[in-house]
Amino acid sequence: MARYAISDIHGCARTFKALVLERLQLKKTDELYLLGDYVNKGPDSKGVLDFIMHLQKQQYQVHCLRGNHDQMLLKAASKGESALNLSELEKEMVLQNFGMHDFRKLSTTYAHFIDSLPYYLELPDYYLVHAGFDFHQDDLFSDKEAMLNIRNYTVDWNRLDNKRLLHGHTPTALHAIKKSVTHQSARINIDAGCVYYKNAAYGNLVALDLDTNLLNIQCNLDRPYVVRRKS
Repeated sequence: MARYAISDIHGCARTFKALVLERLQLKKTDELYLLGDYVNKGPDSKGVLDFIMHLQKQQYQVHCLRGNHDQMLLKAASKGESALNLSELEKEMVLQNFGMHDFRKLSTTYAHFIDSLPYYLELPDYYLVHAGFDFHQDDLFSDKEAMLNIRNYTVDWNRLDNKRLLHGHTPTALHAIKKSVTHQSARINIDAGCVYYKNAAYGNLVALDLDTNLLNIQCNLDRPYVVRRKS
């Protein structure tokens, strides 16, 4: 049995499938942890969600967390497009991808899936979360906004029982991720900026093996599509 973690797929369904099926060759005895941001920005948000739900229906052990973009799409399903912090072109791409003209028409299948997602997971040796925790809070695990959006925080390891912290949310250059993994850092950001393929430092989707500390890398296969360059 292997344990893998992936984050920030952002609608890059072809890349995600290649990483899971070809690079990892995922088995039903393996555990796959997905740290959120399945949708928006990339070309096939629907395809990413469909593939995740397909794996789960086929009895693969796929455990999913909620990301800020997943939360935005869920909010847009009730409040409309004003809930989405996306460019007009990116909004249009999501609408076309789901075959709808209004975000409030999002299928309940996808809305219920996103709404069922937890904000963090605790494993015997790791805490998994999309963005991180606000260590100024008395209760780390009640601040949902922080778990989805926080950046630039200092970890109080005593409050995490000295477990490793794995997250995404902030696009990070591949060489920096490799350095963290090589040094077996206690905190590792595995968002390799897959969707931002126009920036040479990004454009990869990575899966970290939680037991061997090996990094599996898949370059973006979903290009071209309209996406803002991430500086």
